[in-house]
Amino acid sequence: MDLGIRGKKAIVCASSRGLGKGCAMALAEAGCDLVVNGRDAGTLARTAVELRQRFGVQVIEIAGDVADPAVQKALLAACPEPDILVNNNGGPPFRDFRELDREAIVKGVTNNMIAPIELIQAVLDGMAARGFGRIVNITSLSVYVPIPGLDLSSGARAGLTSFLAGVARTVADKNVTINNMLPGKLDTDRLRPAHEIGTVEEPAAAAARKAQASAAIPAKRLGTPEEFGQICAFLCSVHAGYLTGQNIPVDGGLYVSAF
Repeated sequence: MDLGIRGKKAIVCASSRGLGKGCAMALAEAGCDLVVNGRDAGTLARTAVELRQRFGVQVIEIAGDVADPAVQKALLAACPEPDILVNNNGGPPFRDFRELDREAIVKGVTNNMIAPIELIQAVLDGMAARGFGRIVNITSLSVYVPIPGLDLSSGARAGLTSFLAGVARTVADKNVTINNMLPGKLDTDRLRPAHEIGTVEEPAAAAARKAQASAAIPAKRLGTPEEFGQICAFLCSVHAGYLTGQNIPVDGGLYVSAF
């Protein structure tokens, strides 16, 4: 399917690896020029080279934490009139809520609620004035199914979801949409045992880990960043203009609900 976004400009946050990279890859395949971002400059540079070589699109790299106002400013300077914004950032580590102090709580809310809102504030009116805009926020299935120990992540992302539910309706008539993708269990570093990024698991250990993690998933497998990215690209396409303010679980059927 031609997504109708060839030549569009996209900012994809936290896109040097994992789900963000999957989204960047799918948008590049659709013909979008990209501004990509990641905390590790080396990993980000390798991803940018891969995007350019595979898809022949323009790619600008902005290294740093997207929650840092200076990094946000650099992203917007590199792409002052984006057609597409994909908000993404790593979530707080697993931690009992009793151990959270004010500093940790403020940091979690800043990373997973305030930062995406700030970027949306910066780009939304321009999108509306130009008559096209697609904003996708990568949140978490824990917005629907809270996970003890990830309370801060769940709370901040749920706050973002509620905050934007009303905002989305104010620009729908300008062909600007805001939707959220809720990943379940996908095969990224976040589900892998602690090991140095870039190292390879033993095949038998990887297979056992994936089988155990997949047992409760109706699809009986983990999702991939690539297929996650393709769903993101569709939400950013010209075909998705009548879909806004929605939460899309990408979880292989793990979240059980008829509505």
